[in-house]
Amino acid sequence: MATLESKLTEMLLPPVAALGFQLWGIEYLQAGKHSTLRVYIDSDKGINVEDCAAASRQISAIMDVEDPITHEYTLEVSSPGVDRPLFSAAHYAAYLGEDAKVQLTMPVDGGRNMKGVITKVEGQMLTLTVDGKEKLVAIDNIRKGNLIAKF
Repeated sequence: MATLESKLTEMLLPPVAALGFQLWGIEYLQAGKHSTLRVYIDSDKGINVEDCAAASRQISAIMDVEDPITHEYTLEVSSPGVDRPLFSAAHYAAYLGEDAKVQLTMPVDGGRNMKGVITKVEGQMLTLTVDGKEKLVAIDNIRKGNLIAKF
């Protein structure tokens, strides 16, 4: 799956940038006829519905021509929102000191789910402080990561 998401990122980065947006990340959730391709876009000015619609039209046209996903799927274009997903070491580094939750592919200290403060990012390693203890996690081991929204 990571290979498809990498290919899609490479393919969609230039057209999304041409619209003036940052390609924040891509999630592909495979579920037969109910598969979903979720593309997150961002900008310094924020993202509104019209921005998502413009990006959706552009992305849809490219996906129709390139056809990297050969079966049915639903395209969703969204802003990352307040509980923004984190896809890369740079994303985690940008939110040092913030609360995050991660779901891991392989367990660390016997668990696959962690909530804590993003304490440090060095290369492809993330340090989360969970209940006062530092936990070292490889970014490649994170299946899904999100900020925890504070209200």
